[in-house]
Amino acid sequence: MLNEKAQQIFRYIVRCGRERGFPPTLREIGEEFGITSTNGVRYYLGVLERDSYLKRSGRISRGMEIPESGLRRFTRQYGYAAADPDAQEWTGIPILGRVAAGAPFLAQENVEGRLQLDDAFPSSAPRFALRVKGDSMKDAGILDGDLVVVRKAERAENGDVVVAMLGDEATVKTYERRPDRVLLHPANAAYRPIGVLEKDELRILGIVIGLVRPATAGKPRPGR
Repeated sequence: MLNEKAQQIFRYIVRCGRERGFPPTLREIGEEFGITSTNGVRYYLGVLERDSYLKRSGRISRGMEIPESGLRRFTRQYGYAAADPDAQEWTGIPILGRVAAGAPFLAQENVEGRLQLDDAFPSSAPRFALRVKGDSMKDAGILDGDLVVVRKAERAENGDVVVAMLGDEATVKTYERRPDRVLLHPANAAYRPIGVLEKDELRILGIVIGLVRPATAGKPRPGR
């Protein structure tokens, strides 16, 4: 069982993630709870990590992540949703709307809802869902208005269907790396592949692992 201080720190980390898009530093946690040393903060983070409520990356000050399984279990155990009515927004797979270049990847301003389908799309890596705009992938069965479920990744293999950031827009395409460029292939003969050179700004956001089709999906619009 977590003591009251550990529970409060957990809630604070979740709240910072929701409001800022990233976790607090050790110093910020200490200031919030009157803990004078970073070792004292590390003690409580260690307790949370030991019980699998939290994952930490080395000794990086912001190197902490709350896995979805840990948040769900905390909610069941300690009634987190009752303490914070918005807690339900932090369970499930986040649905991203427009993904702005330079913004925190899962910043709250990008999240327009949550998919409660964790068991259907298992992954040890973080996941997100992106709402597709346009018909450029229709021959791959990805229609306008669909939600593609994506495993977060920075690299892809040839043939992977990826979500890639080009400039300030996210696009869903099939990935192909060639010696001198990357090609992002549509699945619609009406569209040409997008050629990306080394000098161009291309960032892989993730690899598509599934699809959810809302009842209103399927009417084509120009777009991603």
